[in-house]
Amino acid sequence: MQYYVYILSSATNVTIYTGVTKDLIRRVYEHKHNFDPNSFTARYSVHKLVYFEETTDVRSAIEREKQIKSWSRKKKNQLIETMNPMWEDLYDKLLP
Repeated sequence: MQYYVYILSSATNVTIYTGVTKDLIRRVYEHKHNFDPNSFTARYSVHKLVYFEETTDVRSAIEREKQIKSWSRKKKNQLIETMNPMWEDLYDKLLP
């Protein structure tokens, strides 16, 4: 089974959110459509998928999420820019 650590951004790239999931397409869809209207991503309009990585080990995914969350904003930005220098929404590229 695949697990994903992902980062979402607001349209202006000011606010970011880091999460972990086993179904990246479904989870990002839920964020984009505010399935939980009280969530951080809904309150701050954080809907753009700007980074993700995958692993087959759930424990390493959770640890990686914690690691990224502990980083400075500068370090998170650098990580995002290794995969996505223009901060484009990667969600549509995941769809079949």
